[in-house]
Amino acid sequence: MASSGSRPLEGKVALVTGASRGIGKGIAIELAVAGATTYITGRTVKPQPGSAVSLTEAVEEMAWLGGKGIAMPCDHTDDDAVQSVFDRIAAEHDRLDILVNNATAMDDYHDSIGKPFWLLSPSVWDSTMNVGLRSAFIATQKAAPLMVAQGGGLIVNVSSIGSKEYLLSVPYGSCKAALDKLTHDTAIELTPHNVMVTSIWPGLVMTEPLLLVAEKKPDGRMELMGVDLRVAETARFSGLAVVAIATDPNPMRYAGQPLICAELAHQYGFADLDGNMPPVVRTNADVFAGLDDIPPLYAGLYKAPLAAGQVAGSKLGIRLVRDAAGKLRTAALE
Repeated sequence: MASSGSRPLEGKVALVTGASRGIGKGIAIELAVAGATTYITGRTVKPQPGSAVSLTEAVEEMAWLGGKGIAMPCDHTDDDAVQSVFDRIAAEHDRLDILVNNATAMDDYHDSIGKPFWLLSPSVWDSTMNVGLRSAFIATQKAAPLMVAQGGGLIVNVSSIGSKEYLLSVPYGSCKAALDKLTHDTAIELTPHNVMVTSIWPGLVMTEPLLLVAEKKPDGRMELMGVDLRVAETARFSGLAVVAIATDPNPMRYAGQPLICAELAHQYGFADLDGNMPPVVRTNADVFAGLDDIPPLYAGLYKAPLAAGQVAGSKLGIRLVRDAAGKLRTAALE
């Protein structure tokens, strides 16, 4: 895999939107380390006071790890700016092999978490759909002619279980559901041209915003809504999943489908950077099973079936064990 020093994507050209931090940055790093010339977009060009999050910092990290990253400042609400990104890639390479749509409206997205939808400003809905759904459509629309002309390509939309389950807020879940539908329908039209479109579902990911709202326990552990963050994924775990798809000899079998990153890890045989294997999360039940207290927002939906921990296949809200090699694994409910 990419982190082991191999470069299976040498000669490929990739674009990751919204890659100055978090999952987008993690994916971009792994693509670059795997050999792809990786363009990244975002609005924060240089680090701001109190934060190292920026396109510049992301490109420097790629270079330190032996990859090639190219920063392209871009506001994905500006169609002309987006067009300029694709124009530059076409001018410099005349091809685009991999597009990862990750751009989101982070500020409004986090401000809406845990708030009833009727208390949200309509602007929250608009920004979530504009940068997250519309931005993915526009980028896919710009990438398609290049990929069709060159005879193939890969488009990955970063979605989540929020497309099926209640997660974070109504605008967030609605956006992810629509994003998976965009994946399905664009795949139907692009598959005949050997362009594969899929969605990935990262699990609980240790991103910068998540750490800001997590709670530090007396024993030093970090928790979020009662969930032990030792089972969380690094942002680069999603990148390993994308590299696995991009190097698969027959990726078309995934066309139009959402793929869970942790399931791909089991299938392809990779682990997270620290060697841990994050749990497979398909539903909220996987998150809350085994917890004494379910967050109030979810309690009406899940408390009855979860009270006794009787949820088949639940893997996240349960105890951790270490295997013979000392790596964390999730244990079955007792």
